[in-house]
Amino acid sequence: MPRGNAGGLAGWGHAGKAGVTMPAKGRMVQRPYDQAERDAIAEAAKTCSLSAKQAQTLLGRDTRDVYLNDRAYWKNVPAGVWDYYIGGYQVMKKWLSYREEELLDRALRREEAREVTGMARRLAAIVLLQPSLDENYRRVAAHAYAWPGTLDSPGGYRFTPKTRRLPPATGAEGASPFMRKPYLCALCVLCG
Repeated sequence: MPRGNAGGLAGWGHAGKAGVTMPAKGRMVQRPYDQAERDAIAEAAKTCSLSAKQAQTLLGRDTRDVYLNDRAYWKNVPAGVWDYYIGGYQVMKKWLSYREEELLDRALRREEAREVTGMARRLAAIVLLQPSLDENYRRVAAHAYAWPGTLDSPGGYRFTPKTRRLPPATGAEGASPFMRKPYLCALCVLCG
């Protein structure tokens, strides 16, 4: 990489109509894990009280090499990390789409390129912790206060990790932000 900056990207985004950034295909190579990568997954699994097989299932059956440009790439981004979505957006791809040189009017800086590594690590941790997070949510939800009109009441709705949806706002009850959330618990910030 050139000193001081990481150069242009491998076509992850472009300017669309009215200045809207549009994602592009970029360059990514899908491949099987090598032995060293499988060993690293098995080691990481121990920190999350998972078997190597469970961790492999969560992270995905294969991995990706995600190219920054024609000279540099992030090696071994697991499928479950690369394909992780928040709010309908593929997190890593979305981040990269906004970092094209033509959109920034400058080359990507080294610290920005390093951010992708940190992002991949944080997303991998979330993916590996997901069974624990879901179980913790179920335990908390089982003991949370049920707000009238939302949980176990006529027309009520139970938020679960499986459905991941909030009840629709209806009538006067919809005016209160608490009435739109089925639970008020320690996880409200995480639940939305």
